[in-house]
Amino acid sequence: MGEFLCYNTLMIDWSFSFGWFALGALILGIGAAIVIFYQQISDNFISGVSSYDKVKLAGIIIAIVGLLIMANLHTLILSAFVNLVFKR
Repeated sequence: MGEFLCYNTLMIDWSFSFGWFALGALILGIGAAIVIFYQQISDNFISGVSSYDKVKLAGIIIAIVGLLIMANLHTLILSAFVNLVFKR
């Protein structure tokens, strides 16, 4: 009778790390370089004009992932995903 619904709350244990910041900055730089040089990358490595937007999109996604890693938020997102999938 005195039972309550208990939701799995995700305990946020965030800490800054210079290692993750440096790796995230490197990944962000790679994504930015892809966005800047998307035409040359697309012409030389992929099928050309038809893939310009795909290369820009990939560069933007890589840059966003780099920002998440720089802020050390990737562990929070991955743990939330694992808790969602495996119902821990």
